[in-house]
Formats: sequence, C-alpha cells, structure tokens
Amino acid sequence: MNHEQSSQRQNRTKAHFRHALIELIKEMGYHHVTVKDIVDHAAYNRSTFYIHYKDKLDLAEDTLVTTLAGLEKSVGNSYVPGQKVHTTHLKNSSFDIVTYIYTNRDFFSLIKYEDTLPGLHTRFPQTILKIYQEQFEFETIDHAPVNMEYFKKYTAYGFYGLLKYWIREGFKEDRETFIQEVIELTKTHMHSVKYVGGNEEKGD
Repeated sequence: MNHEQSSQRQNRTKAHFRHALIELIKEMGYHHVTVKDIVDHAAYNRSTFYIHYKDKLDLAEDTLVTTLAGLEKSVGNSYVPGQKVHTTHLKNSSFDIVTYIYTNRDFFSLIKYEDTLPGLHTRFPQTILKIYQEQFEFETIDHAPVNMEYFKKYTAYGFYGLLKYWIREGFKEDRETFIQEVIELTKTHMHSVKYVGGNEEKGD
C-alpha cells in the first residue's frame, strides 16, 4: 500500500511538472523556459525536479510520450475488437480520439505555437497514422481496390489536418458538431471500419 501511495504521489508530481511546462511554453516559448521557471511555477524545489527528470528536455519528452500514449489508448473505447462497423452506423462515441484531444486541449493547443514542445508537430500526426495502421482495417466504398498503405496515410493526414484547423480555431466548433462533420466526410470514402487493436489490454 505504501508503494502504491508513493507511486501515486510521484505520478501527481510529474503531472504538475508537465502542466507547468505546458503553461510556460504558451507564456514564453519552449526555448526560453528554464528548470527554475518550471519548479517555481509548479511550486516544487529543484531537487524534487531532478528526482524525476534529468533536464527540461527529459520533461518535454515525458510530456509528449505520455499524452500521445493516452491518445492511442483512447481510440478503442467504443469499439468491439474484430467487429466491423459500417460508416453509416458511426456515432459520436466512435471518435473518442476527438474527446481525448478536447479533454487534453491545454496540451494539444501547443500546436498553435512555433516555439513549442520539441517533436509535437511531427509526432502528433505520426501517432494518428500509427493508430490507423495498427488498430484499424478499412473497407473502401464499393470495395474499390486501392493501395491500403497510401489510403491510410491519406486518411490519417487528412484527419490530422481537420484536427489542426479545429485546434488552431480555439475549438470554436463544439465537439459534437466537429465529430459529426468528420463522420459525414468518412462516409464519402469509407464503407466500413474494423477495430483490430486492443490486444495489449487483453493480455493484462
């Protein structure tokens, strides 16, 4: 129990540091943020910071990896592994990835900034592509033969483009409306989707 409590405390502390870094990047840009700024903002001391991280870059990498890992895990929440879903039956819950992004909008808003978290602009869209490649099988309209590798890249980066626009506009369009627009677009080129991810969770 003590170990569990200690682990929870460490996770909370790291979350506070990640949150401090996100807020400071928006205020002054990543390259101007110092470890002193981070510990002052998070209300910890430097020794506590160095228990968890080697330096600012280590914290930045943890922030990026942790949040994008959460993005990957969020996708399968409303799908049954192996079940095919026709795009006409897609619901708002089919896009829990959008809900995750909105819930973590403080982090994802960082794409609006030039001097931002290192790797964010490349690894965010790469994560979406990874999700499409590893967690889904797609069927085209009328079973049109396509190079599925290219199809997934086309679809993933198109979706990322819509997400980036939504984020840059400050999430002006409400989440439900945005998801509905994505669903309508999906129907124009996809007949069905099948979720094949989630094997890791089954093995736990």
